[in-house]
Amino acid sequence: MTVIANLEYLHNDMRQWRQHLHQFPETAFEETQTAQFIADKLTSFGLEVHQGLGKTGVVATLSVGNSHKKIALRADIDALFIQEQNTFAHKSCHEGKMHACGHDGHSAMLLGAAQYLSKHKNFDGTVYFIFQPAEEGRAGAKEMISDGLFEQFPADCVFGMHNFPDIPAGHFAVKTGAMMASFDCFEITLTGLATHAAMPHLGNDAILAAAQLITAIQSIVSRNVNPADAAVVSITQVHAGNTWNAIPETVVLRGTFRCFSHTVKTLIADKLTHLVQHICTSFEINSTLVFNPENAGYPVTFNTETETAIALQAARAIAGTEGVNTNPTPSMGSEDFAFMLQERPGCYLWIGNGSSENSCLLHNPHYDFNDEILTIGAAYWVKLVEITLGSKA
Repeated sequence: MTVIANLEYLHNDMRQWRQHLHQFPETAFEETQTAQFIADKLTSFGLEVHQGLGKTGVVATLSVGNSHKKIALRADIDALFIQEQNTFAHKSCHEGKMHACGHDGHSAMLLGAAQYLSKHKNFDGTVYFIFQPAEEGRAGAKEMISDGLFEQFPADCVFGMHNFPDIPAGHFAVKTGAMMASFDCFEITLTGLATHAAMPHLGNDAILAAAQLITAIQSIVSRNVNPADAAVVSITQVHAGNTWNAIPETVVLRGTFRCFSHTVKTLIADKLTHLVQHICTSFEINSTLVFNPENAGYPVTFNTETETAIALQAARAIAGTEGVNTNPTPSMGSEDFAFMLQERPGCYLWIGNGSSENSCLLHNPHYDFNDEILTIGAAYWVKLVEITLGSKA
């Protein structure tokens, strides 16, 4: 029998776990009930469970045989601050929070793999099952690493998986090198001289300077970054004023930039600094520029060659050669699994969630994880372990 067929008996359990997690979403570093649900399941499978790394992270250990080889598998567990607009029975019960990125499905698939592997023990070595909090912009992976993740659980390699709409359901996409872009935030504060809107000549207009700056920032990618290098800079917030007839003293701009190389990242940061300084000086406006407030930056998610080859072998064993895209276009989205890939060699791949029709896009209030791929995702994890640690079949 195939790995998928062997795992079919777990599909209903994984679906129930997934829909339970979807119904009770928790956001970054507050995933206490989510973590306890996961820990209880892992304990019931007979695994050794550790809680508390990265505040709400869960790590389970399963060792079989005598080999010293160790592999880590990671799923993210946090939800988003989005008001769900679905109407099905398992919709979010928590106002303003929902699993709009499929972390409920990722957790359920890794739980399914943990149960199967604990029952069949068809490998020789150690598997670490990492359930990581706060992926969505709060760098939970970095927190777990700072708390000693790889000292306490010294994996030789680490693997991650994320669902992706508009890849056919159950297909995979993966390549060596950059899969996801780096992510950096910035906050620009412009301070002028407030004045009556009818007398702008008596003040220094921070809003006008901000408007010029916003326009100029769009030239960074179009006129400074090599067209062969992908990059994006976006202003995402503008905060200024609170009345109709006064030019405010202060404007705050916030935004993000993303790319696939350190060279481009440095260029963008330098150009931002230059534009802020010189445009604000020309308007006689004071300014400050802060990169990555709240430590928000993520590095490039970069897959290593050997581990990507293993991931490809496992994906093809599950989906066939035609079901694996080996040259996907890297995403300008970012992923804090990148921090783990800075510590250990590894690979991050996408599993197809099916069509995005009816607004089933990531970070969309109508999103829902496709339960039909739960068995396929769990089977990938199992096959990955068997290939890396050796199958006894």
